[in-house]
Amino acid sequence: MFRIRTALAALAVTVLAGVTSAGPAAAITGGEPDGNDHPNVALILFYDATGRYRCTATLISPTVLITAAHCTSGDIGKVLVDFDSVITETGPSPYPAAADPTAGYTAAEIASMGELSGTAYAHPDYSDFTDVRNWNDVGVIVLDKPVDIAPATLAPQDYLDQFTPKVLNKTAFDVVGYGTEVRQAESGPQKPEPMSYPMIRRQTSVIGQKLTPQILQVNGNVNDPRAGGGTCFGDSGGPILHDGVIVGVTSYGYTKNCRYLAGFQRVDIEGVQSWVSSFIS
Repeated sequence: MFRIRTALAALAVTVLAGVTSAGPAAAITGGEPDGNDHPNVALILFYDATGRYRCTATLISPTVLITAAHCTSGDIGKVLVDFDSVITETGPSPYPAAADPTAGYTAAEIASMGELSGTAYAHPDYSDFTDVRNWNDVGVIVLDKPVDIAPATLAPQDYLDQFTPKVLNKTAFDVVGYGTEVRQAESGPQKPEPMSYPMIRRQTSVIGQKLTPQILQVNGNVNDPRAGGGTCFGDSGGPILHDGVIVGVTSYGYTKNCRYLAGFQRVDIEGVQSWVSSFIS
């Protein structure tokens, strides 16, 4: 068993003005399988003191992936990194549990699965969803060995500042992740709910809604003719892109069925860019 680390967790916080109860984020709702469109986006699997979780991360150098701080803060042991676009169509998880869950994965355990291993770091000013002015929900995974995959590019500093509210509200952004799919169960209540499987990389598009010094907030609606869906559980840490460059990472959501608003930690701000660059030689 493993859990899906998300911004829709038990934690409930008040974030942006005029909006109530959000929690850490989450899988792509709507959209389509990604295939090989974003081969530098990976699933990450890790332990903390409460169990095993999955998130999404993006390669930005041969040895560094960017993700969310809530996917890296408190991690124990090594992080498993898998760039396969299709992990499994049905359960159970193909990844064996750690021999000692209280210590997390070892590099040898991950290597025996044929996967990559790395070490997690969370931004030192990550506020754990308590301070919207100092959100800093960004982390990195430093791989033990470099990988031969073309990395993605971070947006230059202050990139998102070009979008006035009127332009932002008409702009589509791309999101990618290994999160849960929202659909009706095969039996029982037919209300669409997040499902842990299939575990595949998916992509969709979302429309900008609000911009703050730390956060890009978007509307994720599968019925919006301008876009394709939104993010959900397990997409945490995954990229949001504009014109192919990463402008943020999935941070939080507002509803248990992964509809409505979602928030992304900006990666085009100085406090994030200077910290991330310290890991890239």
